[in-house]
Amino acid sequence: MYKLFAVFSGVLIALMVTCNGSLSRNIGDELSLIVIHLLGLITIVGILIIRKKDVPKLKNIPIYLFSAGALGVFMVFSNNICFNYLGVSLTLALGLLGQSIASCIIDHFGLFGMEVSKFKKEKLFGFILIFIGIISMVIY
Repeated sequence: MYKLFAVFSGVLIALMVTCNGSLSRNIGDELSLIVIHLLGLITIVGILIIRKKDVPKLKNIPIYLFSAGALGVFMVFSNNICFNYLGVSLTLALGLLGQSIASCIIDHFGLFGMEVSKFKKEKLFGFILIFIGIISMVIY
C-alpha cells in the first residue's frame, strides 16, 4: 500500500513541478513562490479545521528540523527555474537522481536520527541505469 502511495506521490510531484513552473513563467519566480506557499498554508489550515486537529506542541523538536520549510522554498524555486530551461522530464529526472544520492548518504550514515542502512554495491546498478536514462534524455 505504501509503495503505491509513493508512486502517487511521484505523480503529484510531476504535476506540482508543471503547475509551479508554468505559474512562475507567467507571474515571475518570487511572486509564484509567495502564491504557492500561501496556498499551501491555506490548504493545510483547511485540512486541520476539517479534521478538527489541534496544532501539535513544538517542544523537544530539534531546531534543525524546522529548516525543512526553507529547504522547500529553495526546492520549489530551483524547480521553477529548471522547468523553464530543461522541461518537466529532465528537471524531475535530475531531481530524482539528487534525491537518490542524498537519501543513500542519509541512510548509510544514519543522519538526522534515521536508522543506519549501509549502502550496498548492488544499488550502483540502479544509479547507472538512472544516469544512462538522463544521458539519453539530454541527447534526444
